Amino acid sequence: MQFNIKSIGDWQNIVDQIIPKLKHHIFLLKGNLGAGKTTFTQFLLKNLGSSDEVSSPTYSIINEYNTPKGKVYHFDLYRLKNIEEVYDIGIEEYLDNAFLCIIEWPEVYEEELYGLSYHTMSIINTGENREVSFD
Repeated sequence: MQFNIKSIGDWQNIVDQIIPKLKHHIFLLKGNLGAGKTTFTQFLLKNLGSSDEVSSPTYSIINEYNTPKGKVYHFDLYRLKNIEEVYDIGIEEYLDNAFLCIIEWPEVYEEELYGLSYHTMSIINTGENREVSFD
């Protein structure tokens, strides 16, 4: 699926189309700094029924949110330098006990997901708008 974001309200349209397609509990979220990863996550969590305040996990590395369907864990792996640091945060336990795990900057961990099913969203900030792809 391909989308163009021209205003913040366009995120709602994307979330409306993506939620029915969520079949896997792992969601990789790729995009440069300021692309809109956390904004997307705010819209997604609200539409999943969470009343929690959604913020970027840049410094905490993991944020936890409640939804009627279960826990959502939001990771930001940007500052992790290698796979050992990813395992040190206990990512496997989170993956095993979540309704949904949203992983920003997943590149350091992506090879470990071989054989698992997951969704990927890429957001590219073109300066004028954002180009979003989801699969």
